[in-house]
Amino acid sequence: MFCSSSECKGEDKVIQPGGEVIAAEGDSLTLNCTFETSFSQSYLFWYKQEVISYPKYMLKRDTYGTEENSPEFKEDRFVAELKDKSVPLKIQQLHVSDSAVYYCALASSSLTMYE
Repeated sequence: MFCSSSECKGEDKVIQPGGEVIAAEGDSLTLNCTFETSFSQSYLFWYKQEVISYPKYMLKRDTYGTEENSPEFKEDRFVAELKDKSVPLKIQQLHVSDSAVYYCALASSSLTMYE
C-alpha cells in the first residue's frame, strides 16, 4: 500500500488462474493475467521459469502502448496485448521447450507523461 499525507492508494495485484495447462506440440494456447491497480500508469511483464532455473524476462507491455519482447521470445510466437485490466499471453506453434511455469508481474506509477 502507498500512502501520502493527502491520499492512500490500494494494493496492486495480478491474478493468474492456477493449475496446469495441457496442449500438444504445434498448438497455440493463451495464459490469462488480469490485474488491479489504482495508479494511472501500468507496466505488465511476463516471465518464464523452467525447472531448476531462474525466471527469464519474456516481454513488457504498458499503458502507453509500448510493446517489447526479449530477443529470445520473438513476437511471431509470443503475443501479448494490454487491454483494459488484462494482458493475456498467447504462445503460438508450441514447442516441447515451452513447458515451464509462466508468471505475470505488474509495476505501477502515478506519474503522467505529457507531450
